[in-house]
Amino acid sequence: MRNMVAIVGRPNVGKSTLFNRLVQQRKAIVHQSSGVTRDRHYGKSDWNGKKFSVIDTGGYVQKTSDIFETEIRKQVILAMEEADVIMFVVDVLSGITDMDEVVAKLLRRSKKKIFVIVNKVDTAERIYDAQVFYALGLGEIYCISSVNGTGTGDLLDEVVKSFENIESPFDDLESNLPKFAVVGRPNVGKSSFINALIGEERNIVTPIAGTTRDSLHTHYNKFGHDFIIVDTAGLRKKNKEMNDIEFYSVMRSIRTIENAEVCFLIIDAERGIEAQDVSIFSLIRRNKKSVVVLVNKWDLVEKEKNITEKFSAQIKMRLEPFVDVPIIFISSLTKQRIFKALETGMEVYANRKQRIPTSKLNEVMLQEIENFPPPAVKGKHIKIKYVTQLPTKSPTFAFFCNLPQYISSPYKRFLENRLREHFNFTGVPITIILRKK
Repeated sequence: MRNMVAIVGRPNVGKSTLFNRLVQQRKAIVHQSSGVTRDRHYGKSDWNGKKFSVIDTGGYVQKTSDIFETEIRKQVILAMEEADVIMFVVDVLSGITDMDEVVAKLLRRSKKKIFVIVNKVDTAERIYDAQVFYALGLGEIYCISSVNGTGTGDLLDEVVKSFENIESPFDDLESNLPKFAVVGRPNVGKSSFINALIGEERNIVTPIAGTTRDSLHTHYNKFGHDFIIVDTAGLRKKNKEMNDIEFYSVMRSIRTIENAEVCFLIIDAERGIEAQDVSIFSLIRRNKKSVVVLVNKWDLVEKEKNITEKFSAQIKMRLEPFVDVPIIFISSLTKQRIFKALETGMEVYANRKQRIPTSKLNEVMLQEIENFPPPAVKGKHIKIKYVTQLPTKSPTFAFFCNLPQYISSPYKRFLENRLREHFNFTGVPITIILRKK
């Protein structure tokens, strides 16, 4: 059994700061403006050997016309449904507000264990001010300062006691699962793709670009597939108007690419492949990650003869020289080819993990090299005698020869193309290393 704790409360009371302290890293964006956290955000915590998951939520806001705050309220309710224990965070500086009362009324109907956490209590005087929160009718209050950690130890002692089965080992399966990142420019349909895949509104979707700010992990375990899929904030070019919140979102997306094994690069079918798409693809390739290109909103494109072939050719022309990538035309709205995209992602992951026996490599590649040897340089003949695959995370092949410094980039591309011709590395970047024998 996995113990799960949800952190809820109105905006700007310090939920994300508490979350970061519990997971011991700056995983949630913290900013003085309210409403920065828009989606549920997951992390892992450990207290005295008791491990549990933590959900950071957006600030709960009562009836409002603001599209984000309406969705935040829905996300908080979903988080409370998922959690075993709920941390209700309030602010000692403002006392009980109308929104606190609304959240408390919602929580009083919940059968979950509730901890009322009065934040920003870092003086004796504020401990006295905090007593007013007993009026919420939710039992004991816990005074803490999430910034400096005051009171969090006593709080966590009580939290782990409340777990129904604290002896149950934490499920570390996720750390060994394949990790897929969904990346692309803002508003190309990344969150819609994940929602269509898992069959629920896990991530907030609005027509406004930049809705997703954090990287959101979802465990997918259906139809024989088992992996972690990560929705990221849209990547866009840096500009003077980019505020610090968006900057942290972009950095988090880059870090997500670095930690993933396969990236689904989503392109808007109506706009076609643009310079920013190529930049994101280059980022994926620089990090030696596998990639599947998904052309989303294909249902909105006017169809004509051979349109998929023309579209694919246009994309590959922009992605040169790494063109051995699968391209799937999908619609998150109608779920067209959604599961084809999933199956292709799993195939690309398998391609990434394959290991070619050294004997087979030498049998195939030395014959190719004999048929088309590297050109002589300054009258010196280059002889490649041996090839092997190195034990790295992404496919890397070492070619041993007498004069590695004289082998040109075009010939390295020839070697890579021959490897792809004989072995299935579709969607996977290959690294060629030349070593002196």
